[in-house]
Amino acid sequence: MGLAAAYHAAKAGHAVEVLEAGPEPGGMAAHFDFDGVSIERFYHFVCTADAPTFALLDELGLGDAMRWRRTTMGLFTGGKLHRWGDPVALLRFPGVSLLSRLRYGLLAFVSTRRERWDAIETESARDWITRWSGAEVYAKLWKPLFDLKFYEYADNVSAAWIWTRVKRIGRSRSSLFAEKLGYIEGGSQTLVDRLVERIEAMGGTIRLSTPAITVTSANGRVTGVEASDGFHPADAVISTMPTPLVSAAVPDLPADWKAKYDAINNIGVCCLLFKLKRSVTPHFWVNIAEPDVPVPGIIEFSNLRPLPGGETIVFVPYYMPVTNPKFAWDDARLLDEAFDCVRRVNPAITRADILATKVARLRYAQPVCEPGFAAKLPPVQTPIIGLQIADTCFYYPEDRGISESARLAKEMVANAFTDTIAPLETV
Repeated sequence: MGLAAAYHAAKAGHAVEVLEAGPEPGGMAAHFDFDGVSIERFYHFVCTADAPTFALLDELGLGDAMRWRRTTMGLFTGGKLHRWGDPVALLRFPGVSLLSRLRYGLLAFVSTRRERWDAIETESARDWITRWSGAEVYAKLWKPLFDLKFYEYADNVSAAWIWTRVKRIGRSRSSLFAEKLGYIEGGSQTLVDRLVERIEAMGGTIRLSTPAITVTSANGRVTGVEASDGFHPADAVISTMPTPLVSAAVPDLPADWKAKYDAINNIGVCCLLFKLKRSVTPHFWVNIAEPDVPVPGIIEFSNLRPLPGGETIVFVPYYMPVTNPKFAWDDARLLDEAFDCVRRVNPAITRADILATKVARLRYAQPVCEPGFAAKLPPVQTPIIGLQIADTCFYYPEDRGISESARLAKEMVANAFTDTIAPLETV
């Protein structure tokens, strides 16, 4: 989002400076070299309804970089891997009663056609799913996933937030029976590199390993940013830092505004990657609803973006509050447990199949969007003139993703110039 904002600001003729805390640009979309493969630390995919992604790619001359594949979903429960995600798979699934399956299918069908979310915004996902599909469906198919992603927050997740996830995937199909997902050729790094290239070509500056420390203001107007390398004066600031950091970083905000940022809960993620000699399943995504498996699913990314020679890359995400003791486990312990989860899904995979491993950690990976979350969010434009603040929770009810990053970044830049003059400082 920060890079996209910087690009739009520079294109509008403003002097732009990006202060990036990380050693590389791109935030959660950044890549690393994984045993000779450039891959995201945190998996990304594109759906057919992600219009802001396509608009940004077209504008950057990358419209032909999209690649589409037919993908499938699996469900591992009861010690078996089941096909999932289409009407036939649902009707054949033996884990719940026929009536519950039909009610589940009705929920999915209605969700893909619903356009408004205000009617369910103050309802919990637990209550909404139970109301439509029954207690059996929630207990066997949803609760295990919520428990292993949100832990103590599991029963208090917004129905609107879950609905948008169901809708986005449900609408990304070439037919009722065929899921269709996409990726950018070369991964998200292709988009990051082009944004950096265009920003710098238009005179912008990107400073890496330069975290913003304090946003300064005077007489109710933003004046700049104190960063690890000194002070950066600015007439406008767009902050995309995680909301838990905001109240300390912007001391001049009113107390009630700081309280709003502080009240937004986040959970972290330890995202484990395995490069393997052979495939684990034929599916891109496998949800896991098994009591003694400690992760809610695995993502076999190579079933979306293929690797040569039959090798595969599998993501095993551990979402959890950072207060959970497991978040502090060392990499080796996490990798051992995660690989055991992979082997539960496919016991034929052995440690001899492992070519490389990686653990990527993020303390603020997923906002917890409870019922009524829309009213909890402060406006993007703060009481300080020239200062806008947004992170991924401001995509609500949409989830994190490149498409929402592109959309909100463009909106913030357009709004930044209503009260300010150049130059623009983008943080």
